[in-house]
Amino acid sequence: MKKTIYALLAAGFVGLMASSAFAQSNPNPSAAAIASAKEILTDKHIQELYKEAVPSLVERSKNTLLQSNLNYQKDLNEVALKVAKDMAGREKEIGDQIAKIYASRFTEQELKELVAWYKSPLGKKVIEQEPQIFAAARGFMDQWAQTFSQQVIDKFRAEMKARGKAI
Repeated sequence: MKKTIYALLAAGFVGLMASSAFAQSNPNPSAAAIASAKEILTDKHIQELYKEAVPSLVERSKNTLLQSNLNYQKDLNEVALKVAKDMAGREKEIGDQIAKIYASRFTEQELKELVAWYKSPLGKKVIEQEPQIFAAARGFMDQWAQTFSQQVIDKFRAEMKARGKAI
């Protein structure tokens, strides 16, 4: 889930940076603006971020129910298959909402320009390189947090030692 959030934020950030003029928020984007936003999201393969949302949430829900209903494991496994089938496709709601968010932040013209830009050689390169860039950034952030955390703990220990309290 954490990786998905990072990826969604990154995708939105890059979209903002690619636009030369950031539009004011439009709470009622046009159908054409939403269609352009969906095209951008398709070009950026954003659906890869949430394509497993339904099966993943069904599995997580089943496991939650299993914790307090172990005697129903067989039934819950069978029901999980049915629930996943019945709810298949609902992840599309995520993509639709992301498109509306994009369309509410950019004008129709800006979205058309973004569509063209993402289809350009540089836009395609951005799309191709983003996953590796953000994976490297996540790796750095994780490493930085671990190192920084140790420095914070060391600082706490030094301050507590100055107070005569070893921790």
